[in-house]
Amino acid sequence: MPKKRVWIAAGIILNSTQDHIFITRRHANAHQGGLWEFAGGKVEANETAEQAVIRELNEEVGIQVTTLTPLISLAHDYPDKALQFDFFAITAFTGEACGNEGQAGLWVAIDDLEQYPFPEANAAVLAKIVEVYGG
Repeated sequence: MPKKRVWIAAGIILNSTQDHIFITRRHANAHQGGLWEFAGGKVEANETAEQAVIRELNEEVGIQVTTLTPLISLAHDYPDKALQFDFFAITAFTGEACGNEGQAGLWVAIDDLEQYPFPEANAAVLAKIVEVYGG
């Protein structure tokens, strides 16, 4: 039986000079637990990916998105999950990014992102970030 594909919207939150990105660490007991990620979550019924990422970033990291741009879309299958991702560059927001749900959060220089372990689904996203915003 094929796995149900879960639609995820996530934000690449850039600082005002666009040389650092806010990343969060997945809770240890979550799927891909302990790895770093870009904040976001499931797109709910009757919601666009843009609406979902705005809602999720407010809930997860306490920011109110004012400017977002589509960055990359991709599908990735894990043995236990099938995911469809829409990633958005968040270039303006109000509020201060933090781990609103008890998760660790860090501002990381784009050139240092490779030092943080991310889920394998994020490989193409990390490459796109370096291509668009890297040194």
